[in-house]
Formats: sequence, C-alpha cells, structure tokens
Amino acid sequence: MKQLDPALQAHLDDGTTTLAWCWRITRADGLSFGFTDHDCVLMFEGTDFEPESGFAASEIRAGSDLSVDAQDAEGVLSSDRITETDILDGRWDAAEVELWRVNWADTSQRVLMRRGAVGQIRRGRMAFVAEVRSLAHVLGQTVGRTFQAGCDAALGDARCGVDLEDPVFKSAGSVVDLMRDRAFVASGLGGFNAGWFAFGTVEWTSGVNSGRRAEVLAHDLIDGIAHLSLLEAPVRAITEGDSFTIRAGCDKRIETCSAKFANVANFRGFPHIPGQDTILRYASREGGHEGGVL
Repeated sequence: MKQLDPALQAHLDDGTTTLAWCWRITRADGLSFGFTDHDCVLMFEGTDFEPESGFAASEIRAGSDLSVDAQDAEGVLSSDRITETDILDGRWDAAEVELWRVNWADTSQRVLMRRGAVGQIRRGRMAFVAEVRSLAHVLGQTVGRTFQAGCDAALGDARCGVDLEDPVFKSAGSVVDLMRDRAFVASGLGGFNAGWFAFGTVEWTSGVNSGRRAEVLAHDLIDGIAHLSLLEAPVRAITEGDSFTIRAGCDKRIETCSAKFANVANFRGFPHIPGQDTILRYASREGGHEGGVL
C-alpha cells in the first residue's frame, strides 16, 4: 500500500481534485524527458514536464504475483523531443520510466505510482504505442554464464582484457564512396588485412550519425582499398565524407583469440565441449566416441 503525503490525502478527501499524470523518462544515454497530460508545464525534482506532448496512458494494471505488469503509453509524434528517427534508431529502448500522479495546482503534492522500463514500441505512420513494463520484467532475464564452445565475453570488457584503444585494433577512416545503404568504400584502412574489422564496431565521429555505433558485418580489401559492410543500415543515411573510428572484432573462437589477440589465457568459452553430433552416435566396436565430427 502506498503512503500518501498528508497534504495530497487531504486534497483527495476534499472531493474536488486537480490531478494530472506525469511521465519522466530517462534514456540509456542519460537524457531525461518529462511529459504530462496537463495543459501547462509542470515542474518538480528538476524536471520540466511538457504539456500537449501527445502522450496518453492506458489503465494501470498491477497483480499480486511476480508476473510482468504492463501499461501502454500512446502518443502522436507532436513533441519535438520525440522523433520517429530516434524511435527507429533505438534511443528510447529500455528507457527508465517513472509514472507520477500530481496535483497540478501544487506539485509538491504528488505520489510515484510506478517505475518501469520501455518495452516494445509499435509504430504507425503518425503515432506510436510504447509498452511500459513493471520492474518485474527484470526477473525474467537470463542471469549467469552459458556453457558453450564460443567465448561469452564482450571483446574489450574486463573479462576479456583486450585493449581496443591499441592502434593495432583501432583506426580512423572516412567514407569515400557509397555502394549500398549499409556498404561503402573507406579510406585510412589500407594497412589492415581483410577481415580484421569483421564483427567489430564503427563509431561515427561526423555526419548525421555522429555519436552512434554500428556493427561491422564484413571487411574486404580490393586493390588495397577497404570495403565495409554493416550488419544493419543506419536509420540516418550515410554520406560521403562521414568520418568514423573503427575497432577490431572477434568471432568468439579460441583459434581467433590466440592468433589475433594472443589472449587465450582470458578465453571465456569451453572449446572442448562435445558437439551435438555426440548424442547422435550409437555404440560400436570400432569406437569413435571422442566427440569428433561424424
């Protein structure tokens, strides 16, 4: 049961109320945004809650078990702080959400109704519907390591230990010529072998994608000139002259860990785990039960 501020409780008991909904959303990049269904700007806790943002909430659903409660926040793309490009670009994914019930005549009278995170976002031509999941959704996430042949560490993290700032694994380049929406010819990478940056990352340092990262699908070398293909096309189109910083990638195999990074001591996989073919074998006098390829 929620404990209400005495002043807010007295306001509710009066029978004539001046209440509004307020949403505070904090994105993964640290930016915070406030929205309200009231017709004036409301301010509290250092946040301005923007009116007429196009936000409208469904009913609040809450259960006594550990199932994930959800609420829909529906809105039109009318706020200049909510753009379709940012939604497509994933900038609102997994954003933290606070839902407040506020006395708009005196914002010191308020109660936090729930906390959650932005889940699935469904987009239309002129509107969107964002699912606001309760904190119980964290209980459904997989925790712990996976017993697998490949490494389960992220290249360059504390468990891996590879220094991706080393010039051997990092370089600067720029787009020379576009081949497709996610493939281009790049300058500045001619000194690296083909495939060196495959499965790595590109961090854009200029252009409309500045500050965003993309995964590299393929790195080819044709006549000494680098050709890069990204895993997905950026929401904002790549243009000639866009500069970037690129870092090497890893395919998670122990052979790559040894030959490319000399980092087998930190390999976080189980390379000798028997393959799926092991369970398909049948008993025989000839043996062949070493887990090798059939």
